[in-house]
Amino acid sequence: MFKKVLLMTIFIFTSVLFAQDKEAKSFAFVGVDACAPCHKTEKQGKQLEIWKNSQHSKAYQTLQTEKADAIAKEKGSDKAAVETEACLKCHAVGYNVASELVEKKFKVEDGVQCETCHGAGSEYKSLKVMKNKEEAIKNGLLIHEDITKFCVTCHNSESPTYKEFDFETYWAKIKHNIPE
Repeated sequence: MFKKVLLMTIFIFTSVLFAQDKEAKSFAFVGVDACAPCHKTEKQGKQLEIWKNSQHSKAYQTLQTEKADAIAKEKGSDKAAVETEACLKCHAVGYNVASELVEKKFKVEDGVQCETCHGAGSEYKSLKVMKNKEEAIKNGLLIHEDITKFCVTCHNSESPTYKEFDFETYWAKIKHNIPE
């Protein structure tokens, strides 16, 4: 009887730990190169090309200029713009996460990339998962209910280089839906 109770206790304890571990799983950043193979075709709306030709793909590069360093200093930072949290929060993704949450091919230098808006892709990047929207969302894919609200988390007057943000105009430049 004691063995049965002990085994049952171990089974329940292990099950609870496994369930907690599964729920607590964090998703890792994989980088634009992991997204590229499926998102560069005409069938997918040439989403990679749209991104590459956008200012989002160059966002990190803008922090590597003397002008950006001067702005960071003016705002009170004693670091270069590429090392300043206030700058990085809108010009990059994955710069402030634990190393185990960044896969080898991920490059912070890719700036505002796929995972900036769509969430860390380690668990939804596979074609099998991406073919099922609900499954992809369960595995970390972010779909914004209010895209305007999301965009203005960076495109706002908090930015020292802010220019009036007309969502419709800028969304037309970056919109990358799958063609119907």
